[in-house]
Amino acid sequence: MARQMDGLAGPRVDFAESEIIVSKTDPKGRITYCNDIFVKVSGYTEAETLGQPHSFIRHPDMPRSVFKLLWDRIQAGQEIFAYVKNRTKNGGHYWVLAHVTPSLDAKGQILGYHSNRRFPKASALAAIEPLYKELRAIEEKPDNRKDGLKAAHDRLNAILQEKGLGYDEFVLSL
Repeated sequence: MARQMDGLAGPRVDFAESEIIVSKTDPKGRITYCNDIFVKVSGYTEAETLGQPHSFIRHPDMPRSVFKLLWDRIQAGQEIFAYVKNRTKNGGHYWVLAHVTPSLDAKGQILGYHSNRRFPKASALAAIEPLYKELRAIEEKPDNRKDGLKAAHDRLNAILQEKGLGYDEFVLSL
């Protein structure tokens, strides 16, 4: 059953709960594979997608601090679950619950990353959207982007500490 995504400005994208968006990247985050659901939802062709940094679909509403957390975790060889707002080719958007894992060789070296993205629950987005808005406001406040990123990262960690949860536990509790 297709449902329409909630979100901010720009057209929303239909996305069936049974569909899984899949992509793979090299260690630098350049897309090496995307499935037909990725192509359908993003609006980009496979040819337009392959070789691009995965961040080319990042919506500007996404806090950089969440992506810092994501990259810190996966580069350390750990998986992560995160709510992500992506931008479509036509300027629209779609939310996903992303599960990102490193792909390892026999020696445990990172070959790239694999991401499965599912349709998020509306109740989870109701909690995530205000948090992400707060983090973005913190990131934009200082003149120095690094100071903003650090302040937002610190705020996210403080929220998690107050809740007594790790980020994955928080995400999966929504």
